[in-house]
Amino acid sequence: MIRKLSMAALGLVTLAATSGFSSGVPAPSWELSGTGVTARFRGLAPVSDRIAWVAGSAGTILRTVDGGRAWQRVDPPGTADLQFRDIEAFDANHAVALTIGEGDQSRLYATSDGGATWTETFRNDDPAAFYDCVTFLDRRHGLALSDPVGGRFRILATADGGHSWQVQPTDGMPEALPGEFAFAASGTCLVTADHLGRGHAWFATGGGERARTFATTDGGRTWRVTDSGIPSGPSAGVYSLAFRDPWHGIAVGGDYAVPETALDAAATTHDGGRTWRPARTEPGEYRSGAAWMHGTTALAVGPTGSDISRDGGRTWTEFDGGSFDAVRCADGACWASGEQGRVARLTWRH
Repeated sequence: MIRKLSMAALGLVTLAATSGFSSGVPAPSWELSGTGVTARFRGLAPVSDRIAWVAGSAGTILRTVDGGRAWQRVDPPGTADLQFRDIEAFDANHAVALTIGEGDQSRLYATSDGGATWTETFRNDDPAAFYDCVTFLDRRHGLALSDPVGGRFRILATADGGHSWQVQPTDGMPEALPGEFAFAASGTCLVTADHLGRGHAWFATGGGERARTFATTDGGRTWRVTDSGIPSGPSAGVYSLAFRDPWHGIAVGGDYAVPETALDAAATTHDGGRTWRPARTEPGEYRSGAAWMHGTTALAVGPTGSDISRDGGRTWTEFDGGSFDAVRCADGACWASGEQGRVARLTWRH
């Protein structure tokens, strides 16, 4: 059953920009929306300035259709012990959500009625697999990413909008490094370029000797791998990717265990991930989520703040000190989500 959470008494709080912007230049700020829950929302799927979905801890999924004034709680039944870490939405009615964990804790759910009902469409039965992220190339074709099984990352694929999934052969997947894995931090360790449907997808890693990015141009059948140049370690690496087209991408990350300091933890690519260049001016702190806003403007968020780049990720300026895990943009609207039920929409102040 859909449970409606009114915002009439909660209101909207505007989180003002803090520094780094000249007088007279519009500055970004987050308009915080009262969700009425305390779940940590690492899964975020905006559709427009009015429609957005969030998914998080304790099996919690919320949906808004009025720009965040009111949120509906639309959890699949029986998921209170599961952790949602990613959600992909096509409109106000259709969405696919991923829970993470070892063995059968990794599951995929689909809804076509705004979350009133859900169908469990995949349950992992391999104790060695651990699914981190899900993405869609178009409304029908999607991919989900598991940490390495038998020395190679595993890909799950759907051709019917997430209603059925098949484990893909690993013949075209490069070998993983010892200790290498993906981070289920913001639903953006596996991404496509805005559902262009061209077969392009990328995923990012850490944990091992080097933090790397993997790219496919054939819908996930074969992959090439490249070093990102971002430092790696047991809790460090590339946490988030964002591509605005098949060529231009940004990567952000750092070390989750040391969020206040992250040197060389942002990079850009202009050739689809074949090569990466370090940012000239970086956030300097751990960032778990990144997104393209429009043109060469991009956003990055993490538990210590939010940053904006107006030059394609080459330089970054912090504009907010609040905690967020994920950021996504759709149809000209940008949203962020994170701990303690925090969800916000980007606004501009003059």
